[in-house]
Amino acid sequence: MAQKIRLMVVDDSILFRNWLIQSLGADPRFEVVGYAINAIDAKNKLPLLKPDIMTMDIEMPGMSGMDFLKEVLPSHPVPVILVSSLNVRVFDALAAGAIDFVRKPGMDTENGKEAFLSMLKTKLSVGANARVRLPSQAAPATAAQLLSSPAARMAKAPLSAMAGVDLIAIGASTGGTEAILEVVRQFPAKMPGIVITQHMPAGFTSMYAERLNRLCKLEVKEACHGDKVRPGLVLLAPGGLQMRVVRMGAGYSVSCTDEAKVSGHKPSVDVLFTSVAANVKNRAIGVILTGMGADGAAGMLRMRKAGAFTVGQDRETCVVYGMPMEAYKIGAVCQQSALSSIPQVVMAQMMKAR
Repeated sequence: MAQKIRLMVVDDSILFRNWLIQSLGADPRFEVVGYAINAIDAKNKLPLLKPDIMTMDIEMPGMSGMDFLKEVLPSHPVPVILVSSLNVRVFDALAAGAIDFVRKPGMDTENGKEAFLSMLKTKLSVGANARVRLPSQAAPATAAQLLSSPAARMAKAPLSAMAGVDLIAIGASTGGTEAILEVVRQFPAKMPGIVITQHMPAGFTSMYAERLNRLCKLEVKEACHGDKVRPGLVLLAPGGLQMRVVRMGAGYSVSCTDEAKVSGHKPSVDVLFTSVAANVKNRAIGVILTGMGADGAAGMLRMRKAGAFTVGQDRETCVVYGMPMEAYKIGAVCQQSALSSIPQVVMAQMMKAR
């Protein structure tokens, strides 16, 4: 029999905490080894309980979940799944080392609670073996390094350097919010249109797009149905909808529709990549980043077969080496790369595609 996953629950709401302990404890995959009523309590109990993974609220009295992550994770790098209401601080917590999040359910609807539990259990099962990525302590880049970076070289390149690539498509899940940021913030403002699907519920995608827009040189927005794909713009698939790239005259736009989940997700990376394979063909670049499951693998294989260049994040730099591994296993990936090198790989391919 497989060893149970040792789980610690951290939440200041006694009602929600007790419900979570009871619900997760009833699942044979988990052993709830303890709980904490706030972050200070969690900080004291963590070295004693030694959980494989934790659930944690962000907003708690006294020490917040954010403070806990910044102070405790460097010495106790345990995977943390955030259980949070609609809150922009989720993205700060992910940047501080939490591996994923699930939106807190309304406690008055059985359907909402069941869907929440199903998603949380899946993320806990996979997340127990996730790699915790702490904020980089690397020294700031020197002026010479910045001038010789791929972004700097691309910024100086003529517009014709992009002539062979119409669009870049990126897909990610667990660990993806920070991975996408690390890739996109290295791109210069002068880039082909970029479309992204990151597994995320409705409401959070607009906040995440705003965060990327603040931190990147490119313009980033949550996609709306009919938005045109154009150079310098990043379109993020809205949570709860499927996003496709469609032909619009000589160019492309996005279709965002409310329909069934594909590969277990809405938005689905497979939906996006399959549409890019069909409509952009060899004039696209595909990137698959950290995430659990296999969403995106089949779509990326279609992209590669259509002549697109495809990149997969390597095992060593993934929080969860699931989606890139599945894509690599079926031959969908032209080149595997460390996360920090992916922008350079993409821009080098753009120069070749002229």
